[in-house]
Amino acid sequence: MLTPEPAMSEEGPVDTRTAICLLQRRFTARLLPQLRLLVEECAVREGLAEPRRGEFVLAVDEIAGNAVEHAGGSGRLVLRRVGDELECRISDSGPGFSETVIPELLPGLDGAHNGRGLWLARLVADRFAVRAGADGASGARGAEVTLAVRVR
Repeated sequence: MLTPEPAMSEEGPVDTRTAICLLQRRFTARLLPQLRLLVEECAVREGLAEPRRGEFVLAVDEIAGNAVEHAGGSGRLVLRRVGDELECRISDSGPGFSETVIPELLPGLDGAHNGRGLWLARLVADRFAVRAGADGASGARGAEVTLAVRVR
């Protein structure tokens, strides 16, 4: 089971008591286009302006697509307003991973043809975290990726 950790920003811990849930969805590959639209609609309602909105929606789509492709074909998205941030958490039940798999430089410069989605999401986000975990009792594994952008 993944243990909750306090959300962090450059200023320190984020007060999650003020979190407002905007969207919760389980998704598969078939639902990714709808998920993108729902995230975009929420971002508009919350006042996230372009071009940040487009960057955020693209980053969320990349992480959700990774969950589908690499973690069993499905995932769960939770989109929240936390203070002055729009925060998206995407979790899956795949094999798990850590931030160390994300290339430091632009992916492809070393000949690799993967890792662009995670790299892009980390680049776009004001706050980004990857957590992997295993539930010792059930043996369930998975990953949770959190990305957040400030709504200016």
